Amino acid sequence: MSDQDKFLDNLDEVAAHLQNGEKPAPVETEKPKGNKRFVHLGWVGMMLAFALGKMKFLFMGLKLMKFSSILTMLVSIWAYSLFFGWPFAVGFVLLILVHEYGHLLAMRWLGIPAGAPTFIPFVGAVIVMKGRPRNAFIEALVAFGGPVLGSVAALVCLLISFALDSDFWQALAYTGFWINFFNMLPISPLDGGRIVGAFSRKMWIVGFLIGIPAFWYSRSPMLFLILLVGLLGLIGRHKEREGYYDIPQETKVKIAVAYFTLAAVLASAMALTHLTLE
Repeated sequence: MSDQDKFLDNLDEVAAHLQNGEKPAPVETEKPKGNKRFVHLGWVGMMLAFALGKMKFLFMGLKLMKFSSILTMLVSIWAYSLFFGWPFAVGFVLLILVHEYGHLLAMRWLGIPAGAPTFIPFVGAVIVMKGRPRNAFIEALVAFGGPVLGSVAALVCLLISFALDSDFWQALAYTGFWINFFNMLPISPLDGGRIVGAFSRKMWIVGFLIGIPAFWYSRSPMLFLILLVGLLGLIGRHKEREGYYDIPQETKVKIAVAYFTLAAVLASAMALTHLTLE
């Protein structure tokens, strides 16, 4: 019997039920046999479509980069690849790049001139701020830009890891959360040190109370450099122009809530990602 004949028979059966005032029986249909891999590929396809739709932001970001930025980025990829391999090195450096773009976009939005990011292997990247913020509140907003956008990039890596059931992407997500959480430590020149200065400069002491034991335990040269630069920065902070830290109390509370919330979210995401990775 052809498909057309089956359809006509079903139609006649439905009409007969309706004439007798009965509810027609549901037509049985064969469910397609799917493959979980195709479901995963569907998720990837949707994310790729979303990413392609946002390509204009990528091109805008590339326009902000200079040849020196691209060169130092390639050098960093090469350096990290010696220890982690090329795929992870590329992902790691791109996570750092997104973090720095967060600062750069915040500075552009606030009207602060800034240079292109410069990468330093095994240290990270820096953006030279060519103008001074009007006050500590503006400085805090610039500092927030990096961890916020960097956290979004780490979350995207985590979603891809779920879609592909990939340990590689999950490890990359954990690394992204770790980078941004580390930058939230209340030690200048880290982002956290610039943020906490807007609501309580006493938090810098807390940063050193955390950083010194951490260095003693890890013997990390990078952490030692951060602590040294932070100590020298404290001396310069006393020379800030008058009124720089004069911020309304309500604004200070909002900054503090945003800081501790973001730090808690990053710590939780890092812990959960590490737990599932194990």
